[in-house]
Amino acid sequence: MNLKDTLRKHGFACSKRYGQNFLSDPQLLRAIACDGACAQDTVIEVGAGAGTLTRALCDMGANVIAFEIDERLRPVLAETLAGTSARVIYADVMEYELSSLAAGKYRLVANLPYYITTPVIFRFLYDPNLLSMTVMVQKEVAQRICAAAGTAAYGALSAQMQVMGNVKIVREVPRNMFLPAPDVDSAVVRLDIAPLCRSTLLPSYRKAVAAAFAMRRKTLANNLTAAYSLSKAKAEEIVQAVCGNRSARGETFSPEQFIALAELLDGK
Repeated sequence: MNLKDTLRKHGFACSKRYGQNFLSDPQLLRAIACDGACAQDTVIEVGAGAGTLTRALCDMGANVIAFEIDERLRPVLAETLAGTSARVIYADVMEYELSSLAAGKYRLVANLPYYITTPVIFRFLYDPNLLSMTVMVQKEVAQRICAAAGTAAYGALSAQMQVMGNVKIVREVPRNMFLPAPDVDSAVVRLDIAPLCRSTLLPSYRKAVAAAFAMRRKTLANNLTAAYSLSKAKAEEIVQAVCGNRSARGETFSPEQFIALAELLDGK
């Protein structure tokens, strides 16, 4: 399949609005499919695009449910996915009721449009049916996701991804592999779900992380004072109990320390 010819045949032009940058290299597509799933896995794909990754997942034996927001791709996908069992849902995944899929346990695999990367990640991250998440994102975002506490790249996204299991960059993808080529390089990140804390604590964990990074220039205690209506003395006491430094900033807290913080703040 020649992707350029297929798109031209159907009069399709990529849209900046939807951040459409497609992959066509068969070897790379097979590799990414193998990064994310195995035969017989149920896979949810966000952004089927021209169907090249969808096809690679189907060819390896995965059961694919693919979301695509752009109705203009219907004839393209009808051609590229002919003969596969892929189920394509033409809808905005951010508004779709995922429970209606009745998919059971599944893996998320996607070449995410840059403009909606973080919202899509958080749409799925805390779903109890999610087994793993393998997403291609802007290389800088991948580095942030995997950044260690105390580094400049570490932030709320890092802490929230890392608390949910083992996350790592599994491959880098240069910009010239896409059609059309974006302005930046990309990377594939895989998260295997194995939460570091009990599920009932996750809402408190998320609130603590959001508070910690609300204003990065402020100390963690100052941010907690604002978010939890605590006195400055009480907030400093809590931070001191977790890390031994009442003047610590949120970006120095590891996921394990945020868990300890959430335990102390749970219910507040």
